[in-house]
Amino acid sequence: MLVPLYEAVYERLDLGGGTRMLGLGCGSGLALLMAASRGASVTGVESRFPERVDLARQRLLPEAPGGRDARARADAARVVEGAPRDAADPSAPAFTLVTAFEPIGCLAGDSEGLGELLAQTVPLAGRGAAVVLAGWGPPERCATTSVLRVATKLADPLRGAGSWRPALRDDLEEVAQRAGLRPDGSGRVACPFGYGGVDSAVRGLLSTGLFDAAIAATDQEQVDKELSEALHPHQRSDGTVWMPNVFRYLIARTI
Repeated sequence: MLVPLYEAVYERLDLGGGTRMLGLGCGSGLALLMAASRGASVTGVESRFPERVDLARQRLLPEAPGGRDARARADAARVVEGAPRDAADPSAPAFTLVTAFEPIGCLAGDSEGLGELLAQTVPLAGRGAAVVLAGWGPPERCATTSVLRVATKLADPLRGAGSWRPALRDDLEEVAQRAGLRPDGSGRVACPFGYGGVDSAVRGLLSTGLFDAAIAATDQEQVDKELSEALHPHQRSDGTVWMPNVFRYLIARTI
């Protein structure tokens, strides 16, 4: 769903050979794979979804006959399960690009979590390195907003802890300021969410973790039911689900 965001950032930064990229919360590795295809040396870190680390490694390091090309690819791509400090390599040059593509501005407390990640990460980057932060755009520009409100409503018994909340205009800038980074440009990108049907949309949205607090406060069956009902206005005549959204990105620099 966020491929347009990755492409926009890579184009703006003219990413290519010579770039040493550290991807925070790399998930299944798609953003890393796209960067590697442009010639970048990539390292991914994932702590929230360890089950996706294997998929990221399969994408970046597919089984292939040994030889110089296979060894070179292995040297140019790594996926680490753990914290940013686990990706540190004292023998390697500093990272020139850090990406945090998992959008903030939708979960209560997610800005603080990203700030903690950056506190560990900034020392691994060189001076003037680009740090890319991503977030949800204005709620009125995101069709998925009405669906995500289900998470807040159902998680209310937990006082909204870990549940969805509307994105704020300066979410990204505030995180960058607290991390001691210097803003160096921003942009907005259209990232529509498309699914083959309501069932696949429910599975896809649940996989984001945005509904975990709602499930804990109620139960899986109720969340599935209310999420399905909220998706019906976005279902087209052919059964597919389509929700236009806008995401923001901020490029900041280490000092």
